Amino acid sequence: MAIRNVVKEGDPILRRVCKEIPEVSPRYREMLDDMLETMRYYNGVGIAGPQIGVMRRLFVAEPEPGKVYYMINPKITHTEGEQIDTEGCLSIPGYIGTVTRPSKIKMTAWDVNGEEHEYTFEGFYARVMCHEYDHLEGRLYTDIAENVHLPEDDEFEEEFDD
Repeated sequence: MAIRNVVKEGDPILRRVCKEIPEVSPRYREMLDDMLETMRYYNGVGIAGPQIGVMRRLFVAEPEPGKVYYMINPKITHTEGEQIDTEGCLSIPGYIGTVTRPSKIKMTAWDVNGEEHEYTFEGFYARVMCHEYDHLEGRLYTDIAENVHLPEDDEFEEEFDD
């Protein structure tokens, strides 16, 4: 495993729509492991392909320690409700903003073995998955956020970085 460079805001790769992965090869499995290591190294809870310069539809999320999701060719199939909270992003280091997201989503995705699964996520999990999915569509949280700013010291505990 290796720590990858994280692409920062301003790089046009973050604004492109990613392509689907035709099959899960050992190369993609290794990449997902690298993404997990990179995400953890930078204290994030998620990281998507474009954030390491890979224009493919995959991301890794760990909404809570030890609960890792490897999402390949994800599709959000249903959303409902609304939640408003603070988000940050490894590609926009230091900044946070207030974002409205669905409170519940259904999503399908392949796992590292290429098997399709259906997931239901609520609350923070739904927020993380939507944030990462947006990266695959060329969107950043700042596109929909209000009050994007450098946080005060007491705000750091509430922030999450993808």
